[in-house]
Amino acid sequence: MTSEPLLLLGLIGASVWVGRSWLTDYRAEIEGKPRDRALPGATPASTFACTVAALGALLLLAGETSAEHLLGLSAEQSMMTALLAVYAVLSAPVMEEVLFRGYLVIEHRGRAVLWIGIVSASLLFTLLHPFLWKWTDGGFSVQLGPKAWFSTVMVFAMSIWFYAVRFFRLNAQRSLLPCLVAHTAKNVGVVLIKYSQGFLGGWW
Repeated sequence: MTSEPLLLLGLIGASVWVGRSWLTDYRAEIEGKPRDRALPGATPASTFACTVAALGALLLLAGETSAEHLLGLSAEQSMMTALLAVYAVLSAPVMEEVLFRGYLVIEHRGRAVLWIGIVSASLLFTLLHPFLWKWTDGGFSVQLGPKAWFSTVMVFAMSIWFYAVRFFRLNAQRSLLPCLVAHTAKNVGVVLIKYSQGFLGGWW
């Protein structure tokens, strides 16, 4: 996740556009006037499905935080700025869910192919998060320490959960809404944890 202010502002702006488009398609679906070429998952989901999705994500985050503490990895967290926190809560769920849990799925070819696609997309989602690698002014570098591996595994597990709530039985219409709710809840939790542990500071 980048901390470059201009890039973050650009991503926030893009997420507003994508989110607005998704909401427009969602409202059209609710009104019984589905739009051609609607964004994926712009369909309704029950409050119960969204609640289960959010609770599952928060349980995974609680497990991750507890394990980091037990393994002595808590102090190795990265700092988060206020702008990055805004992006994480308001923008990342929209951009990442529409792309990964929306477009990067293989449907209507059986459960086995669906889950092969889910695992493959989750690996890509995980590797795009800068835990095993870092890009700085000094160039590209690989990080293979315990914290890097642990965080990578947890991102993968969270991605699998986000895909699961897109396709579990409680989400009959394959809505992205439970994914968006779960991802937002998880990122809000991350921001609060970083704040409580002193890893949130600076505007940008």
